[in-house]
Amino acid sequence: MPDNRIALVTGANQGIGLQIAHDLVAKGLTVLVGSRNLANGEAAALDIGKGAHAVQLDVTDTRSIAAAAALIGKEYGRLDVLVNNAGISKVGQPSGTFDEIVKNSRITSAPLDDIRTIFETNVFGVIAVTQAMLPLLRKSKSARIVNVSSGVGSLMRTLGPGGEHLRSIYGMYSASKTALNAVTVGMALDLAADGIKVNAACPGYTKTALNNFMGTRTVEQGAREPVRLALLGDDGPTASYSNDEGPLPW
Repeated sequence: MPDNRIALVTGANQGIGLQIAHDLVAKGLTVLVGSRNLANGEAAALDIGKGAHAVQLDVTDTRSIAAAAALIGKEYGRLDVLVNNAGISKVGQPSGTFDEIVKNSRITSAPLDDIRTIFETNVFGVIAVTQAMLPLLRKSKSARIVNVSSGVGSLMRTLGPGGEHLRSIYGMYSASKTALNAVTVGMALDLAADGIKVNAACPGYTKTALNNFMGTRTVEQGAREPVRLALLGDDGPTASYSNDEGPLPW
């Protein structure tokens, strides 16, 4: 039996977001491919095939978000799944060695404007899109929100035994994902009474533009956990943080 659920995936014109969109369409959902550049979104939707439709959506632009919400409301009447996937790890094209780039992303040395830019997309963009889509999500019988986080945002892993690598790279991107985890908990608590489940997914170190394609996992692997959480049954968790191997410590 075909699935008539409607899903919105932000930043879905490439990378993990594109794969998430592919996988949800394969499960029978209608997927709205959120993309800052509409032409890129349309190309991605064409690549995915029937069931995928492009939506212009810049998560840092309130007018773009409002227009997307209005369009979805008019065309579909509700939203069943929201995958907040759009994210950035750097500002511009940083030069220098890896160690130099990491050093320049430290909370104590990174330009404040760069930190704001990272947080604008990774944290405030998630909040803004979710708030705008909530009236549509509340019309769903079993709405799901998935925030695509990262294992580098885990404070317990970073500060615990074996966390030397995470400590060595902890900077503005890591901090933005730690903040996103806190936002996920806040959303889950606020929306529990509405029956809306909100969870954070870590895709793992996936080969995408986010890390200049240096990742070790495929996008198919990276999309597994976000897709699983998007399709959670009514007995599934809320306020969880996990990868495809299981729960992660906050």
